[in-house]
Amino acid sequence: MNTLYFAPFIFFCIAFVFSMLGMGGSQLYIPILYWMGLDFKAEAIPLGMLLNVVNSGTAATTYILKKMVLWQAALPFALTMLILPPVGAWLNAQIPVKPLIAFFAVFTAAAATLMLSGWKPQKGEMSSKGRILLGLSGGSILGLVAGLIGRGGGSFVVPLLYIAGLEAKAAAATSAFVVTCSGVSSFIAHLAIAAKPNWFIWTSCVVAVFLGSEIGSHVMAQKLKPKGVRTIFGMVLWGVALFLFVHDVLLK
Repeated sequence: MNTLYFAPFIFFCIAFVFSMLGMGGSQLYIPILYWMGLDFKAEAIPLGMLLNVVNSGTAATTYILKKMVLWQAALPFALTMLILPPVGAWLNAQIPVKPLIAFFAVFTAAAATLMLSGWKPQKGEMSSKGRILLGLSGGSILGLVAGLIGRGGGSFVVPLLYIAGLEAKAAAATSAFVVTCSGVSSFIAHLAIAAKPNWFIWTSCVVAVFLGSEIGSHVMAQKLKPKGVRTIFGMVLWGVALFLFVHDVLLK
């Protein structure tokens, strides 16, 4: 049996969880599609980025309507993460990437531990100026890194916002908007360059991700407490950290 028939159900589950965390899910969609037999460049990456946009975009719409997005941090983040990835892609050919990936795997694991513990190095609400500066500086760094290692950045945006003092649900909601903006740019580029769509597979996966994201984002906005978001995100981040280290450091 073709394993691609199972893709919509698998991606529904991923979208349900990742939409609650402000992450698009491309770090799982792309390798799963590749393992299921799709061509990595022409099929897995474009479809994975499309699903990333559908997931984060659906969640972001819910969070915007619920007035959970902190725009003073979100807009600078989104702008810089649209501009800097091409620079990171150019640097990819100039400097060794493995040490950088290893560093961010360690950073992600540390952020997961912080999320699970509930500890923050900064307490209280950030000032308006602080949120803008955080968006510009954090978005520049993460946009550069996203271009270097080929990631959307959601797994880094949320812990950075959380460590900087934002409440867990606000950090996830703000990240969903940022990841949508960076994902749209990446998807358009891959669609124009190398995509070979299989419309039946693409449509079924998009519908599954939309439904999973719609349900997951409403559960997060209405049902989950900040501690629940921290717990889920911490566990997922540990998985992402291990995936980064094993897939992009040890096996390459």
